[in-house]
Amino acid sequence: MNKNRFYIDFHVIQTVPPSCVNRDDTGRPKTAKYGGVDRARVSSQAWKHAIRKMFKEIFDSEDLGLRTKYVVNLISEKMIAAGMDAEKAAKEAPNALKNAGIKINDKKGNTTGALFFISSIQAAKLAELLINGEQDKKAYKNALKTFPSIDMALFGRMVADDVDLNVDAACQVAHSISTHSVQNEYDYFTAVDDFSQLDNAGAGHLGTMEFNSSTLYRYATINVLDLAKTIGADTPSAVAGFAEAFICSMPDGKQNSYANRTLPDLVYVTIRRDQPVNLSGAFENPVSAYKHEGFVRGSKDALFKHAKDVYDNYCDVPDYSFIIGDYENSGAEKKNLNELLISLREIVAKEVS
Repeated sequence: MNKNRFYIDFHVIQTVPPSCVNRDDTGRPKTAKYGGVDRARVSSQAWKHAIRKMFKEIFDSEDLGLRTKYVVNLISEKMIAAGMDAEKAAKEAPNALKNAGIKINDKKGNTTGALFFISSIQAAKLAELLINGEQDKKAYKNALKTFPSIDMALFGRMVADDVDLNVDAACQVAHSISTHSVQNEYDYFTAVDDFSQLDNAGAGHLGTMEFNSSTLYRYATINVLDLAKTIGADTPSAVAGFAEAFICSMPDGKQNSYANRTLPDLVYVTIRRDQPVNLSGAFENPVSAYKHEGFVRGSKDALFKHAKDVYDNYCDVPDYSFIIGDYENSGAEKKNLNELLISLREIVAKEVS
């Protein structure tokens, strides 16, 4: 048993009805070729954005970060909240980032050149340094290196201006793909003009929209010990919060048109000490629909058959495994969502204590 490795893998089977969860640059649902056939795809970036939005319901705002070009405005707001005159705060705020070595576009409204990930506490610390008249530039840089937010520790931060300010991501999220082949379809729609004249009957607008429906395989993994190096005692709550958000979130693309919010058909969580194991190979051979039963049953069968093959040939069974949903031969301990979150919190707390 390797005490220097501790990974939590999340495997989700989830059915999504007709929808356009994640669009490409032409407005079409994203797809990918896998196993020689077209699959529905939801990018990792889209689902991570949905997870971060749900974090706002799970964590306090000061435990989270903001990804923005308007960091100067954020620091200025912190200075004003601390009692500084608004005009003086606006004038001084850019110096916090300049002292830390972050480039500012003065001609474009004091914005950073790229989106910058900063925690609420880091912004407050920078504001405090300016208010106190701190001249040591190292102090500003250290303020951006310490007090990372939970989402920053999970998803990382890349700073082109200074690699010392980078934060390695402790979590990886895979692109979700359908377990079966998918062909996009077209929805022809019309909009009625409620104020049209009787001699001008018909639709006020015509259009088409592409959509698909699918049973998805979703995967994510957390390097718990790396996470603990970054946020320490907050690690158990971060893991439980991520688990809840990963399982329950849904990207909001075209939600008003399709109302496609669903919850998983099955969640399989494993805790390992060797390496993360993505089980997408279960679906390289696309699942065929069972007669009158759809793709869910076949997807579950394929997932656990592949898991057994991987465990038998390459690695041992996980140290812990849990399942939400029904599957008789999973070898995992059955729990509901709340019980799973409690177990993860307890196991992680014991590990990082």
